[in-house]
Amino acid sequence: MPIGVIVNSCAVLFGGLLGAALGKSIPERLRASLPLTLGAASMGMGISYIMKLNTLPVVVLALILGSVIGELANLESMIGDWAHAARGPFEKLLKPGGDASRLDRGEFIEKFVGILILFCASGTGIFGALKEGMTGDHSILLTKSILDFFTSGIFAASLGFLVGAIFIPQLIIMLSLFFCAAFILPMTTPEAIADFTACGGMIMLATGFRISGIKAFPVANMLPALLLVMPLSQLWTAVLK
Repeated sequence: MPIGVIVNSCAVLFGGLLGAALGKSIPERLRASLPLTLGAASMGMGISYIMKLNTLPVVVLALILGSVIGELANLESMIGDWAHAARGPFEKLLKPGGDASRLDRGEFIEKFVGILILFCASGTGIFGALKEGMTGDHSILLTKSILDFFTSGIFAASLGFLVGAIFIPQLIIMLSLFFCAAFILPMTTPEAIADFTACGGMIMLATGFRISGIKAFPVANMLPALLLVMPLSQLWTAVLK
């Protein structure tokens, strides 16, 4: 049973609903300072997974090629346009909490894309779902759930109920990975999994910088790297052997 996947999605849903409902009652100082802590936590998690790296050239190459693909496909813009299009109906249906209606399009997309990646497409989440599907170990996703609950709550205070709705694509992605894990992981090697984890850690590190407002890395455009890193790692190992 995908316990970690379900708990993680519920954390996003209930954190988002609570944050949007509280809205302006959440002190401005807390809304300004907590994202820095959450960003630091994301960066710390990213660094811990980067340390599992096996082959640095493979991870660097995957990130470069993945970013090129993402930029050419304009993934970040596509996600941002979808989020902005969905914003209107959610505001009309639920009367958004917090200050969502006062955010301009650029600011809204900037914040929303960062947390969308953190919830749905971080290396930790993807690897956690795969690991749980293969071994039943849900510790990674339970740890991520704590971060996601507070992240969704604090950002929903500004972005509204749409943050809680991220649990829908997150649940679909995580469940798909969970049920595919039995077919995917046996075809990989420990070295490939280590490089995949490190690649996800680098994307999480970039996401942490973005959440903290330090540097707006185009994290959505980096995501194709997660698809490339394991095949490249296995090819690298096969060539060297």
